[in-house]
Amino acid sequence: MNKDNALNDLMHFLSIEGITGQEKNIALAVKQSLIEAKVPEEYVFFDKVNLKIPLPTETGNLIVKLPGKIEGDRRLFITHLDTVSLCAGAVPEITKDKITAKGNTALGGDNRAGVACLVTMIKTIFENNLSYSPMTVLFTVREESGLWGARFVEKEDLGNPVYGFNCDGPSPYEIIIGAVGAERWEVEIIGKGSHAGVSPEKGISSTMIASIALANVQKNEWFGKISKNKFSGTSNIGYYGNIDGSCAGGTSTNQVTDYVKIKGESRSKDERFVSIITNEYNKAFNDSANFLKNIDNEIAKVKFKTNLDYYPFLLDANSDVVKISQQISKSEKFNGKVVTCNGGLDANWLVRKNIPTITFGNGHYKPHSLDEYVLIDEFYDACKYAISLALYNN
Repeated sequence: MNKDNALNDLMHFLSIEGITGQEKNIALAVKQSLIEAKVPEEYVFFDKVNLKIPLPTETGNLIVKLPGKIEGDRRLFITHLDTVSLCAGAVPEITKDKITAKGNTALGGDNRAGVACLVTMIKTIFENNLSYSPMTVLFTVREESGLWGARFVEKEDLGNPVYGFNCDGPSPYEIIIGAVGAERWEVEIIGKGSHAGVSPEKGISSTMIASIALANVQKNEWFGKISKNKFSGTSNIGYYGNIDGSCAGGTSTNQVTDYVKIKGESRSKDERFVSIITNEYNKAFNDSANFLKNIDNEIAKVKFKTNLDYYPFLLDANSDVVKISQQISKSEKFNGKVVTCNGGLDANWLVRKNIPTITFGNGHYKPHSLDEYVLIDEFYDACKYAISLALYNN
């Protein structure tokens, strides 16, 4: 591995803006970098998942499908191209042993460190004319806004790989073999407006209905970290506002609020418990609406919608992909420790497509924050690990 080239690629990719849904420029930069490294252009192509994603998306997933030089099971490597919006305009700089962002932005190490890692892996193989088994590298779009690229990718476009390795997260020394599932939900509370001074009794306050419901959710321990019997999970309220997208329910103090929209999420490693958490919110809003009536005995209308984000998964510790990952990790003098995580990963959907997939980190820490950074030595170790996984001969 050429460390100078790997670091240069990382700094280059970090400097290219590409927030979720706007990945065209970073995708083209990755493609150009690979072609300049003598990867045949016919091996590099875009799929059309952007036509299936129900959100504006500039491009499909970037796929690099390599035939290999020796026989073996086709393996898949994955990372995502997009960053969160807080990374817009990021300018990376090196300070001693880490990379941070100048100014008031996040860095985008999540997941440009993963992009640079897998580009380094491919370049190292081609520049050194190394022998490797059939391999596909998938650079997904819109991971940060719902794992959409991985959700809609076709297994056939990937060459039907037998197992996968996802490069995302902080530590390259741990192997993630399981993750939570999640639902996102939203509720519209349609009350009745009335003058708050002249005739408040004729109004139905959407704000008060929402407040009573959320207070009961918290009282009954369905908010934040949740532990019920043998099940555990989390929930959160992420948006509380008007229909126009402004985070402010209502318009003025002299009017009973006639409309509030709230968006939230539920997570758990148990697929059924995710829905149980969500249903508790649904019940709380409807109970609150039935409780708060105006003088004419009218109640608010509640519209509650749910959307599956991704399924939970847990790989068998004795599965081939886990054993290979641990073997390579230990050979690199890493600890090979297996863990699970509470965040969603592209692996969630790939496992659902019958591609058992582990996840390893690439040295980025404090993602989605102004304090984000990449540890350069851990990035190098992630590159070494990816290369060893690619060269493993089964």
